[in-house]
Amino acid sequence: MLFDKVKAFVVELDGARAGTEPVFHGGQAVAGRVLLELAGAARVGALRLSARGRARAHWTESRSAGSSTAYTQSYSERVEVVNHRTTLLGPTRGTSPGFPLDATSFPSASSCPLIPLVPHSCHPSSLVTSFEGKHGSVRYSIKATLHRPWVPARCARKVFTVIEPVDINTPALLEPQAGAREKVARSWYCTRGLVSLSAKIDRKGYTPGEVIPIFAEIDNGSTRAVQPRASLVQTQTFMARGARKQKRAVVASVDGEPVGPGRRGLWPGRALRIPPVGPSILHCRVLSVDYSLKVSVDIPGSSTLLLELPLVIGTVPLHSLGSRSASVGSRASFLQAWGLCTLMDRPEAPPEYSEVVRESPLAAASQGPSSPLHDPGVTTEGPYFACLQEFRYRPPPLYSEGHAA
Repeated sequence: MLFDKVKAFVVELDGARAGTEPVFHGGQAVAGRVLLELAGAARVGALRLSARGRARAHWTESRSAGSSTAYTQSYSERVEVVNHRTTLLGPTRGTSPGFPLDATSFPSASSCPLIPLVPHSCHPSSLVTSFEGKHGSVRYSIKATLHRPWVPARCARKVFTVIEPVDINTPALLEPQAGAREKVARSWYCTRGLVSLSAKIDRKGYTPGEVIPIFAEIDNGSTRAVQPRASLVQTQTFMARGARKQKRAVVASVDGEPVGPGRRGLWPGRALRIPPVGPSILHCRVLSVDYSLKVSVDIPGSSTLLLELPLVIGTVPLHSLGSRSASVGSRASFLQAWGLCTLMDRPEAPPEYSEVVRESPLAAASQGPSSPLHDPGVTTEGPYFACLQEFRYRPPPLYSEGHAA
């Protein structure tokens, strides 16, 4: 039988290392080989290769139409992200559908052509990061199909990972995020005071492994101690047929010290480290992955005071030049607003103008033989030279005068 003649049929991708599989991104080409090992001669119709990327969402919900009637509603949606097909081996025009093939006429390793990872025509301009969730997934694969006369086709499939770059070095993701909430603590219809919460982070975009410094202020006007905490929340949203299904999970958290009644608690940069998580998925029609920083205050006998700040988990880390100064400036303004300027050193005043500039360069140049001020054909009574002399003999004010102003 022909099945006995096919000893091996697999797809291999270039770039794979021992124990790891290659990772690709949009615009990159996927290359590899199809390994076909035959035990003897066989007739083959064609050897075709296809690459496919698909985003899919599916879930079911139980509904009731009365006391004795129940049914299950199914929601399903999918979108093609990548769709590419090519033929590696096939009969020439005018020949029979099946042609002989053996180990001598076909090498054991046939190189695959470069498959560009470009979005499908019906999808937006960017790819979607590979994802596996409870109600949906984004999967990419390459399939080689061996067609033979009078025999079912044989397939070899290889799944690969795509991570679409998310650069956090953009103005929108470098903006600080801040918010404030307050709540009246009640217990058995009795008012026990006001609890307020204010929180801020330096920027909106972070990458896995980074530390989020959290600045927060908790004013406890109630009669019992409250417990502040912060957590990183991942929200998976699945969309199909106009409906939505969400799944939320806490991926990291940190607890603060309890704040006693009538007291104020401050977080001058409480650290929350981001664990290894997948990046945000923001531009997909059937699913999305969002992150948020949830700062909460547990009030005994009352509901929790909650404040959420949006986050974007990216793949391109923060650049050290420029963005670092913006982050430091944001931190300084935040500490100054809360009266925590003592944590930062006061900048040193620059030297006086006379200590740096001993002699005016224009005055030294005017003593040369080529100076236009000594030219008998040039007058110094015009408005241009008046402004020049005024600027020349007026140094900038001292640092103390400008700081006092």
